[in-house]
Amino acid sequence: MSLSVTISHQLSDFHLDAQFEAKGPLTALFGASGSGKSTLVNVIAGLVHPASARIIVDGETLIDTSRKVFQPAHRRRVGYVFQDARLFPHLSVFQNLRYGKWFAPQQQRYANEDNIIGLLGIEPLLSRKPSQLSGGEKQRVAIGRALLASPRLLLMDEPLASLDSGRKAEIMPYIERLRDDLEIPILYVSHSLAEVARLANDIVVLADGKVAAYGPAQDIMQRLDLVPEDERGEGGAILDMQVLSYDSGFDMTTLTSAAGTLRMQGHAGTSGKLLRIRIRARDVMIATQEPTFISALNIISGRISRMEESGGASMTITLDCAGSPLMARITRQSAAALELAPGQPVYAVVKSVSIA
Repeated sequence: MSLSVTISHQLSDFHLDAQFEAKGPLTALFGASGSGKSTLVNVIAGLVHPASARIIVDGETLIDTSRKVFQPAHRRRVGYVFQDARLFPHLSVFQNLRYGKWFAPQQQRYANEDNIIGLLGIEPLLSRKPSQLSGGEKQRVAIGRALLASPRLLLMDEPLASLDSGRKAEIMPYIERLRDDLEIPILYVSHSLAEVARLANDIVVLADGKVAAYGPAQDIMQRLDLVPEDERGEGGAILDMQVLSYDSGFDMTTLTSAAGTLRMQGHAGTSGKLLRIRIRARDVMIATQEPTFISALNIISGRISRMEESGGASMTITLDCAGSPLMARITRQSAAALELAPGQPVYAVVKSVSIA
């Protein structure tokens, strides 16, 4: 699975100049509104003819302006899921799904109808019309229609942006299934750091039409300077952990990793299950001595690896916890009062309810 993108395109007074290579199952294209995300995916999809571009998906060239190669949109085999589902209102769910199937030549069709329907949990919806579906159900059907076209690449342009929090929670596990089960690259566009942190293997940060950073999600999530101000509170660390046990009496799951043991609320899975968790910097407190008699259940030892002023009264502290990074956003006054310094051993305090 690979996607190589090089684009230079002028749109009125906006210049898109982006280059990156995505090799993981799901790459997130992240940035503030107006950063060029939708223009970039429209170029990939063939909906915009760029001034200069070279786009290759798994060795297949979709466009190379230097060689005058430009595959039209209907031949690119690129699945596209928009913010709004864009289903045909006069067709049933089943008819909408089958519509996508005819865009792939017979010899290139690989998508199994029953498998896609099962993967997205839409079998009970097949006879309904779009007007009878919730927002989350419509998006699942739209994803199914895109997948039944047997795409070599799936583009998802802010597919959850129009949904409320309940519908987002409903559809998120299905997108995780696509990431884990499909064998095609997914480019997922979002301006929500919470979505990106949960779904992405790699993140491309777009700002003012240029790639500000690109790399593994665990690394990019620590770069709060790359995050728009209104999303900065969602930044922090991503940890890969394993379920150790579940206590049904307290409805608490215990997780373990090299960083230590953590407890989070709810049933997160059976013993041995691998989980990705996000701990926001704003939810971490720092102590210079191991705390006792406090309500927070998670106390992790670490060493300060970096201290950066975040603007105003804030400071971001990065900890090395047995090789795993953890971040805390505290006030400069607190850092001064505790006399914090790089290399200093400290304890991170994290409330169980704040672990996502």
